[in-house]
Amino acid sequence: MSTDHERRRRAPRTRVMRLRRESWGFAFGSVLFAVGVVPWYVDAVGPVWDAATFFAGSIFFTLGGFIQLALSGRRPPRRSSSTADFADWWSAAAQFVGTLLFNVSTAAVLIGAIRATSTPSTGWTPDAWGSAAFLIASVLALVAARRRHELWDPDARTAHGTWLNMAGSVAFGFSAVGAYVVPATGTIYDPRWVNLGTFLGAVCFFVAAVLARRSMEYEQDHPGLSPA
Repeated sequence: MSTDHERRRRAPRTRVMRLRRESWGFAFGSVLFAVGVVPWYVDAVGPVWDAATFFAGSIFFTLGGFIQLALSGRRPPRRSSSTADFADWWSAAAQFVGTLLFNVSTAAVLIGAIRATSTPSTGWTPDAWGSAAFLIASVLALVAARRRHELWDPDARTAHGTWLNMAGSVAFGFSAVGAYVVPATGTIYDPRWVNLGTFLGAVCFFVAAVLARRSMEYEQDHPGLSPA
């Protein structure tokens, strides 16, 4: 039977490996979203595979979001919880909901592409509610990062990661605005906003995920220390 000391020694590595999987989820999802809006990729694979690319990316986002939620205190905060823990958990919860909404919107476009029905865009239609959830999550994450000394895991939020995710959420918000379908014409308000906002948002999320991996690898190699 393992001793308490052995269990405590394994715990940090277990958390690091679970966080690493979370980082990979957001990194892979971001790459797929960025690739999905590149014109030559859409022309090369066609609307069905392009839509499938976004759907797969949304699944990776959801996997990463679920792991992050599971690691954010592992239960909803109570009245006795600190402001940072409260913001951290609800940030993860809002982000997870946003990823689920992206699952729905990307799946709808994929089904429409398979059925060869007319859709206002190829690949995906940026989800306004999902983008709003990401913005709410980013604001709460900034609160948690500002008071990170109160977190149950002080390394769970970093300034560079939260600001990059905020930038990505804002970019996704612009893509959602650009995807608004004008009732009079039935066309998208501005496809350029859709593509540029999606691409820039995905790049921000990717960089944040890569930096998170760097921070976790440093933590694993230097227990008790934080990267500069």
